[in-house]
Amino acid sequence: MRAQDRATVRRLLGNARYEILPTATIEAKVLEAVPTEVPLTVTASPSMGLERTVGTAERLAAAGYTVVPHLAARMVSGRAELVELVDRLTAAGITNVFVPGGDADPVGDYHDAVSLLEDLTAIGSPFAHVGVTGYPESHPKIHDDLTVQSMWDKRKHATYIVSNLTFDPAVIKDWLQRVRRRGVELPLLLGVPGPVDRAKLLGMATKIGVGDSTRFLAKQKGLMTRLVAPGGFTGESFVEKCAPTLGDPLMRVSGLHLYTFNQVAETERWRQDWLARLDG
Repeated sequence: MRAQDRATVRRLLGNARYEILPTATIEAKVLEAVPTEVPLTVTASPSMGLERTVGTAERLAAAGYTVVPHLAARMVSGRAELVELVDRLTAAGITNVFVPGGDADPVGDYHDAVSLLEDLTAIGSPFAHVGVTGYPESHPKIHDDLTVQSMWDKRKHATYIVSNLTFDPAVIKDWLQRVRRRGVELPLLLGVPGPVDRAKLLGMATKIGVGDSTRFLAKQKGLMTRLVAPGGFTGESFVEKCAPTLGDPLMRVSGLHLYTFNQVAETERWRQDWLARLDG
């Protein structure tokens, strides 16, 4: 790997955040294994409910972490509930939220992320940082034209983008260039899986509710094949292959969004080992 690419990877690893699922045991795992300087994002799952997301975020913020709760638009009933959520999160010192549309059927007024983002702006933009999803590959439920238009609409209300998972460096390069050519200048966090354990990942389908894990796997064509194949996909090899693109300042890639699947201790060891090897 070229020296400039090594520097890019090191910069991104130093600006990584961990995505966690708000299960009953995750807080203890985080407290034991994750330094408080590593930001955490807490997902929103229809099977667990938004209260689990918000409560987990509040407690981890009280423990000294920078926490980014997911406010899945379709799980929020309307502006009155949104204001209540904002009040709780700001009272907890939370200044950053991530707003996906969510996979659930709408429970109220918000049918997509844009409508909730517009209401956040209308009530005074209470969060300094607001993240939205970017889709490097086709979404199984949303036409490509709509994802393009949606990102353009979201840019006025958001401060950064998190890319959905993909496993092809060429796709990332092409997508980032297209995003920037459209005039979307928001900084981006690249979504990358951590050191995923196959059995752990498959077992999650029953632990956190069948929907989320199985839907995730269904969206990633060939994921399991690539994970088990000799010399197949790893997050490390993916980032290193993407490094020339990620290091281009015009692409505005500011860090990594690591999908831990709650394997936070393994992810932190992996990140620290990678950093040590880069320094060595």
